[in-house]
Amino acid sequence: MPEKNLFSAVICEFNPLHWGHLSLLAAMGRRWAGIVCILSGNFVQRGEPAILDKWTRTRLALAAGADLVIELPLPWACAGAEAFARGGAALAGSLPAVGVLAFGSEMPDAGAITQAAEALLSPEFSAALSRLPQDGSTFARRRQQALTELIGEKAALLRQPNAALGVEYCKALLEQRLPIAPAPFPRTGAGHDAPAASGETLSASQLRAMITAGEDISGLVPPCTLEAVQKEKEAGRCPASLSFLERPILSRLRAMSCADFACLPDISEGLENRLYKASRQAASLEGLYALLKTKRYTHARLRRLVLSAFLGIPKERPALPPYLHVLGMTGKGAGLLKGASLPVVVRPGDVSALPPEAQALYALEARADDLYALATPVPQPCGRLQRQGVIKA
Repeated sequence: MPEKNLFSAVICEFNPLHWGHLSLLAAMGRRWAGIVCILSGNFVQRGEPAILDKWTRTRLALAAGADLVIELPLPWACAGAEAFARGGAALAGSLPAVGVLAFGSEMPDAGAITQAAEALLSPEFSAALSRLPQDGSTFARRRQQALTELIGEKAALLRQPNAALGVEYCKALLEQRLPIAPAPFPRTGAGHDAPAASGETLSASQLRAMITAGEDISGLVPPCTLEAVQKEKEAGRCPASLSFLERPILSRLRAMSCADFACLPDISEGLENRLYKASRQAASLEGLYALLKTKRYTHARLRRLVLSAFLGIPKERPALPPYLHVLGMTGKGAGLLKGASLPVVVRPGDVSALPPEAQALYALEARADDLYALATPVPQPCGRLQRQGVIKA
């Protein structure tokens, strides 16, 4: 199928939408027939609330050229890279005309990224990993060592966060046998979680810090993002932060048993015992993370576990997202939904037609949105998910 007939997809957070995101979407719009954004909801992979709510970020995506914005459900949006990629790829693959998955990468070499993904899925990788000594190294370090045995110096791309996420995207496409090609684009601007050098595009993390501190971001973000931040600040809905939920989170954790912690996603190696003990000692979230931190566990993983406990995200969940929740669309994007292989939720009434497992997932999302409403400078009422219609452009 010619490229002009294919839609491209991007799995994203836009937390917030910055110049690098805008550049990627512009390149996608020039090359393919349209753009589908698989957007994380009100809580994101860092284990935190998004600084702007999902409806505001949907409007930004549409303003930047998206034709369809689909929500990545909570259990995948707040998961590690592998599950995050698997959920997003499945949603992209459920739409008939999506043939490309685009992403920014420090190494925009589709061949190298695909080679790494294939190697990680191979029996040879499992064998190489099993041969490494158990010396207390992190899994990430051991994984790179094993991959180096198979593909040599190219394994170094796992040290680059966006390229490593691209590998997970490719793994998901291969595992699910989706007819979607990976399309890496050069990542521009400051590195992930790094401050920008003079003249560089700021990273999302640096922008969030500036917005939270009340600093002026004029000229540092696209005009649509600046306008959205100013409007949401005036309404008391930005910046959303875990700081507003600190005591509710700590109280929730203190009410949990070791058995409760063991039911959280991504729990292993007795980490539930560490969580239980730390939650009964900590008097702040930063204190809690400090008690939990070791060389084996990344800060992001610990934040996600704490957030999962607070939001009630269970370990048991569908293997892949069971429906398409539409947040926003253009007329062109609406046409894509006609051939979707998953049930489509455009309005709350559509949920009643879903199977019970999918209805339970939607209810979890609704509860999380109601808690997000308390993570804003001015607490908001419950029920926005039920009130908010699809955003059209």
